[in-house]
Amino acid sequence: MLSFLIRRLLQTIPTVLAVVMLVFVLFSVVPGSIVSTMSDDSDPQVEARMKKQLGLDEPVYLRFGSYIAKLATGDFGTSFRTREPVTTMIAKRMGPTLQLIFASMAFAVAIGVPLGFVAALRPGGVVDSAAMVVAVSGLSMAKFWLGLLLMYLFALKLGWLPSFGYGDGGLKNLILPAVTLGVSPMALLARTTRAAVLEIMHADFVRTARSKGMSETRVVKWHVMRNALVLILTTMGLQFGALMGQAVVVEKLFSWPGIGSLLVDSVLQRDIPAVQGSILVVVLFFLAINLLIDLLYGVIDPRIKYA
Repeated sequence: MLSFLIRRLLQTIPTVLAVVMLVFVLFSVVPGSIVSTMSDDSDPQVEARMKKQLGLDEPVYLRFGSYIAKLATGDFGTSFRTREPVTTMIAKRMGPTLQLIFASMAFAVAIGVPLGFVAALRPGGVVDSAAMVVAVSGLSMAKFWLGLLLMYLFALKLGWLPSFGYGDGGLKNLILPAVTLGVSPMALLARTTRAAVLEIMHADFVRTARSKGMSETRVVKWHVMRNALVLILTTMGLQFGALMGQAVVVEKLFSWPGIGSLLVDSVLQRDIPAVQGSILVVVLFFLAINLLIDLLYGVIDPRIKYA
């Protein structure tokens, strides 16, 4: 397992470099710059002085090399606009984002997995049909539209929950954004769980267990659930990592002070170091979650070996 872990960590280096290079090149060719957003003065000398202060007067390849050298030491650079270290900015925003992601995934797992499991035990029934309607609706509905509907119903009409803002980080402020973000993975988990359980229910080893006189409860518990968990865990891992990127829309909609809001604001302000740092954190989070899921496979299914 140690060799597998080292190999996977080494494989992340080209991915991270490719992402950093893509973002760097993209913001080097798009029109506009941080200088134009920071100053209304069109004096070329003022703009040239500001570019020199920010290091934007150097060629792109030199700036990229300097950034990579700093990145190797854990330095994400300094924000052009606030002059604050990007690592400090991200550290302030990371807590609310992780809180939102874990809450939305908890909602998705708590609803989606049991719903798909119950639907698969009686395919074609009322529960199965209702579960698939919920799943298709959850996958089809845009997050910003769902968020607006939830705001209208639970905040404006009923007055049960706050419509936006982080507040003191309590549960009331978390519910609406977490549900909005968690509906899509909940629907996908319901469909994946149903498909996995249906396939395993007709497997040869399940029929063999039944023919030996094992009760249906034990068959479901020891054979169906455990084997279906591998596919469910894979879906959870992919969705967990993707939620970091999907949180951009939800955080902006609910004024949630997380990485997504920081990324959007930094893009609009052409704050390149903050953009690069935010995107890099999103990518690293996705890679870390997928690595963790790969390691958990061996715990769930002892037949899986790491070469």
